[in-house]
Amino acid sequence: MAGGSIPHFQNDAGHAVIEIGVKEFMCVGANPPFDHPHVFLDMGADSEKVCPYCSTLYRFNGTLKASETRPENCLYVVRAA
Repeated sequence: MAGGSIPHFQNDAGHAVIEIGVKEFMCVGANPPFDHPHVFLDMGADSEKVCPYCSTLYRFNGTLKASETRPENCLYVVRAA
């Protein structure tokens, strides 16, 4: 994803599958303080990738924007303290 920032996704709700609109991304697990190491994942030519820490299955959906997920609200946003 050259030229842009890598989106980060979280899975507080424990979804089995999260559809995303990018193939390169970071998984943080749940929101802090319950997160795991923020790991970079790249689907490459595949359309799915499993996070090795939290076992969330991420599935590429080309109709979604980089900041959209299905189900909604799985984009990780850093919140001011």
